[in-house]
Amino acid sequence: MKITFDFEKPLAELQQQIEKVKQVEEKNKLDMTATVLELEAKLETAKKEIYSNLTGWQKVQISRHPERPYTLQYLELMCDDFIELHGDRTVGDDKAIIGGFGTMNGQTAMFIGHQKGRNTKERQYRNFGMANPEGYRKALRLMKMAEKFNKPVITLIDTPGAFPGLEAEERGQGEAIARNLIEMSRLRVPTIATITGEGGSGGALALAVADRVLMLENAIYSVISPEGCASIMWKDASKKQQAAAALKYTAGDVKLLGCVDDVLREPRGGTQNDPAAAMEMVGEKLKHHLDCLRALPLDVMLEQRYTKFRNIAQFYTTA
Repeated sequence: MKITFDFEKPLAELQQQIEKVKQVEEKNKLDMTATVLELEAKLETAKKEIYSNLTGWQKVQISRHPERPYTLQYLELMCDDFIELHGDRTVGDDKAIIGGFGTMNGQTAMFIGHQKGRNTKERQYRNFGMANPEGYRKALRLMKMAEKFNKPVITLIDTPGAFPGLEAEERGQGEAIARNLIEMSRLRVPTIATITGEGGSGGALALAVADRVLMLENAIYSVISPEGCASIMWKDASKKQQAAAALKYTAGDVKLLGCVDDVLREPRGGTQNDPAAAMEMVGEKLKHHLDCLRALPLDVMLEQRYTKFRNIAQFYTTA
């Protein structure tokens, strides 16, 4: 494990012990198989115990893990080919959102997603995955292009939120997001959104008004970050763990609220631990849901989409 969170330190220590025993075994030509097997069994038991009881804040940490796969990595492994398309035809090409036509399992679709960076230079280039208005307008342009050619739209969401800078507001950030919500709600092609990491506020929702909304097990989906919530509610960002527990934004919580349709299991500890297996699973789920949507008459699909979002966040009281 290259990057270890506080709650993962026992795992890192066990892993180090295993490596040391193997080094001693190799150096001194000893048979220490039994010791290695015992430590590996302890490691697996510890993994199961830790990752089965993650708190809200710990899931936030995993969702932000800098080694989690981002959109381009998903497309590289899931698609047979991908042609990236650029620009919103008004202001420019926002690097925080990428999109284009790709072929998966012999079917062409429009893929759109947030893209973060792996190092400081890439993160600045991608604006940390926080899109400006031109990013959402680019996404909408590509969605309408997919509709024109009768191709499904698949989005991959991983953003802390839309860029909150003054220049973004001046160019109509709120309008761009609102426009996407309206237009996605009535696209006449199948749409699937997958939350792969952070699903932050309107920046995520602008790509998530879809027939099927999928969410990875350790992803989060919320109107605000725990740090932002703590700063507003308690005037103290250090209470982020308390906010994380209260926000109910983990996959299980969001599924119960009806905001997502399917929660996708991750490799133990997160997609960063086995990206290939994670992406294979995501690809299979996308194919399954896409086949289901293709089987529906258009009017039925649109009615189900409308009804689903109308029913979100309704509360009922009993007499």
